[in-house]
Amino acid sequence: MANPVVNTAMCTCPFGTAPAALPVISQQTVVTCGMPQATIMDNKLPTFGMCSSLANPTVASATAAALGVLTPMPCVPMTVAPWAPGAPTVLVCGKPLLNHTSKLTCAYGGVIQVAMTPAMTVQTP
Repeated sequence: MANPVVNTAMCTCPFGTAPAALPVISQQTVVTCGMPQATIMDNKLPTFGMCSSLANPTVASATAAALGVLTPMPCVPMTVAPWAPGAPTVLVCGKPLLNHTSKLTCAYGGVIQVAMTPAMTVQTP
C-alpha cells in the first residue's frame, strides 16, 4: 500500500546534488498527519542544488566552455506535467492524491521521486 505524500516530503532527482522539500500549494484544506495533503498538481519544486544533466542548457553550455568536462550548474526544475500516476480513486479537492510511488518528470531528463514522506500508512492486524 502506498503512503500519502504531505507538505515537506523529501524528493530527489538523479541529476541533483541535494534533496528538496515538496511544497503543497494545490490546496490547503485537507490535512493528513497534521500537514496539508499533496495532490498530483503539486509539481512546483524548489532546487535540488546543482544539476548535472547535459539536457539542461546551462549545464551543456558550462560543460562546453570547460572543454567537455562536466560542469554542474544550479538546478531549476522544469516540471510541466503533474505527478503520475497518483491515486486516481482518492480525490483531494477534486485532484488525485499524491502517493509515494508516483514519479515526476523534469524536462531536463530527471525522474523525480519521493524519498521520504512524514505521513505513513499504518496497517492493523
